[in-house]
Amino acid sequence: MNYRRLHSWKVTPREAARIQLRLRSKLELTDRLAAVRLVAGADLAFDLDANRAIAGVVVYAFPEMEEIERAWGESEITFPYVPGLLGFREAPALLKVFARIKSRPDLIFCDGHGYAHPRRFGITSHLGLLLDTPTIGCAKSLLIGTHGSLAPEAGAWTPLRDGDEVIGAVLRTREKVNPIYVTQGHRVSLPTALKFVLAVLDGYRIPRPTRDADRFVAAVKRGEYYRPQRRSRLKGHIGR
Repeated sequence: MNYRRLHSWKVTPREAARIQLRLRSKLELTDRLAAVRLVAGADLAFDLDANRAIAGVVVYAFPEMEEIERAWGESEITFPYVPGLLGFREAPALLKVFARIKSRPDLIFCDGHGYAHPRRFGITSHLGLLLDTPTIGCAKSLLIGTHGSLAPEAGAWTPLRDGDEVIGAVLRTREKVNPIYVTQGHRVSLPTALKFVLAVLDGYRIPRPTRDADRFVAAVKRGEYYRPQRRSRLKGHIGR
């Protein structure tokens, strides 16, 4: 899966923020999706002692949610942890894994924010623009915005707002549990993002694609997959 080289990764935090402001004008916040037959979940884990990012991608047939393949890779961390600039810390590792997968997804779910971001360009939007692929953010915590009360039943949602602007949705995925924050990434409208998130729920708080990707990279970090020491190239691929 190819990706676009839209900017340098060797930048300062101030330069990175300027890049976000420049690229956000390229985002598409309306639907431009082909028929969705493959979806993917993406997430990362960090081995800070070794200064490594472990990225993982899991691909499924949709709507059956039958797993097709999964891949992972390790990369050196080259950008500091700065809230609001996680795309510059995490996207390079994810891009290397997406370049390895054999099945190009029609839609990607990310553990992070997209449009619901101080500069309207979180990692989910960043990744979608780089891959030129529709993306949806499914974040576990609030980055920016306010919202009204939320009914306790699964499937209830309310708009997430920054002032008068709707920047995402607060979605109850399981009865009486904390909600998640659904946000547009790229080439998806908010109603469509909600529709697809609801379609991949399977009784847990976190949608299956990002939950499986999270468990996958955690298993890699624990040593359940072979990890040669201190190499930056990709190391893992499991296909059907």
